[in-house]
Amino acid sequence: MEHSVLIVEDDELLAGNIQTYLERKNFEALVCHSAEEALELLRSQLPDVLLTDNSLPGMSGHELIRQVSASAPQVKPIMMTGYGNIEDAVQAMKAGAFHYLTKPVALAELKLLLDKALEAQRLEHKLDFYQSRAAQDAGLAALIGESPAMLEVKSMVRQLLDAESCMVDAELPAVLIEGETGTGKELIARALHFDGARGSGPFVEFNCASIPAHLLEAELFGHEKGAFTDAKDRRLGLVEAADGGTLFLDEVGEIDLVLQAKLLKLLEDRTIRRIGSVKERKVNLRIISATNCNLEQMVQQGRFRRDLFFRLRIISIRVPRLYARGDDILLLARHFLRQHGKRYGKPGLQFSAEAEDLLLGYSWPGNVRELRNMLEQTALLAQGNLVNAAQLHICPTLVEDHGSRYRDPGNGHGGEPEAERDMVIRMLDKTDWNVTKSARLLGLTRDMLRYRIEKLGLVRPDRRH
Repeated sequence: MEHSVLIVEDDELLAGNIQTYLERKNFEALVCHSAEEALELLRSQLPDVLLTDNSLPGMSGHELIRQVSASAPQVKPIMMTGYGNIEDAVQAMKAGAFHYLTKPVALAELKLLLDKALEAQRLEHKLDFYQSRAAQDAGLAALIGESPAMLEVKSMVRQLLDAESCMVDAELPAVLIEGETGTGKELIARALHFDGARGSGPFVEFNCASIPAHLLEAELFGHEKGAFTDAKDRRLGLVEAADGGTLFLDEVGEIDLVLQAKLLKLLEDRTIRRIGSVKERKVNLRIISATNCNLEQMVQQGRFRRDLFFRLRIISIRVPRLYARGDDILLLARHFLRQHGKRYGKPGLQFSAEAEDLLLGYSWPGNVRELRNMLEQTALLAQGNLVNAAQLHICPTLVEDHGSRYRDPGNGHGGEPEAERDMVIRMLDKTDWNVTKSARLLGLTRDMLRYRIEKLGLVRPDRRH
């Protein structure tokens, strides 16, 4: 017998009939004749479904459902009530019932309702599994980096989480995360959610640039049946799906002005209205948004609402480019190489000194995402444990500043150290040995360029004698 049902009914004949029917349908069916007896049984075993009458001797079915919902939320309660007592059914749903049946009970209808309850339970278990798995890869611990730029980001996230833990209400401030594509803005959002007060609630992520603009509203706010041509059923939007948790709007700058007004209303009133509905619904969620656009410039150009901009950025966090994180590049590279090596059955992969120099010297226009994806290919194709510079398939032609391109060691041009030396000297001469300007043109931090100057033994021409 796969699933169990606890029947709480003081009519012994009806209880016996339901029990016999369910056992024939391969359910384990237990019977109690009072709520008190059921609560005693629930101390030792938990059924999948609780099927209870409302009118019981002693404690009512409403109170039984209320107590079971509080102590064992995984159990799906179904209320049986007399025909015409819809008020009982409404009260049961408020107490936590999954659904209700009117008496006399149609056994075929009961079976269908049990199947729905068990399917809902299965989906909740599946959601809990993915939620817990997602939480394992999230939080502050997932933010790799010890550079000053990343320490500043982590410190700000930690301060925000500490402040939110002391808040007297549950309405957490909106956060806007800014940074180039591939810098890890989603990781910041996940850290704020899973390490914060809403960590046990849903984390719903939506990329605003991923679907056409005319479908965005239905995706976010849902729709009623018949609201438009293809609306064959009622559908909940992502905003309602995030109720009790966090809605993460990635690429929020891609939302058009009409939808921006509705997003502003959501932020201000915490209410939504599905397409085709006249009724507004309250939601309780936290909104985190991210963008790689210059929203201030878009506000000045009239492409983004000023009031929405200020409402989204109550807290603003800027994620630095990868090249600005210095030796964090190597921390991340070793992490990804180890991760991909484990995945492809190649533990023990490590970089040569020349490979690490190339990793540090390249300006990473695609940021962390480019590094991670490039190293997956590297791990997949690696022949031995040592990864050399020629095995790093970087994309130098994508670097915005042509002066910052390193020679690709796999393109047939040898002498990578000499090429590095010539390039650094050429750029220093171009800027009259202004280290700050040269570093910016090369796509390096100032400290990284100073390290190369010392490593290569370079001296300014007018100081060589």
